[in-house]
Amino acid sequence: MLAISVSRRTAEIGIRLAVGASRGNVLRMVVREGITLVAAGLVIGLPAAFATTRLLTSLLFDVTAHDATSFAAATVMLCAVALAACGVPALRASRINPIAALRID
Repeated sequence: MLAISVSRRTAEIGIRLAVGASRGNVLRMVVREGITLVAAGLVIGLPAAFATTRLLTSLLFDVTAHDATSFAAATVMLCAVALAACGVPALRASRINPIAALRID
């Protein structure tokens, strides 16, 4: 989803680079957008997961329904994978040639 967003915003990113934004600024902008999506997912998903574990208690083996370690490990793993997934489109966006991006339209 983030890669599609970056590809649609090629002209905007090219203008930012042409006006004087550093490649680091573009990189941070794209990663911030991806992390915002992850944070929104965690805000919605963690309470939902916490609530549904009561329904799945009979399926859990040697784990309590509200095991903090499992929730923390899943959250950390999700954030690490999301950060890695944000890195590819962010690097691609930071390497956009401003002149070529402006000629696309």
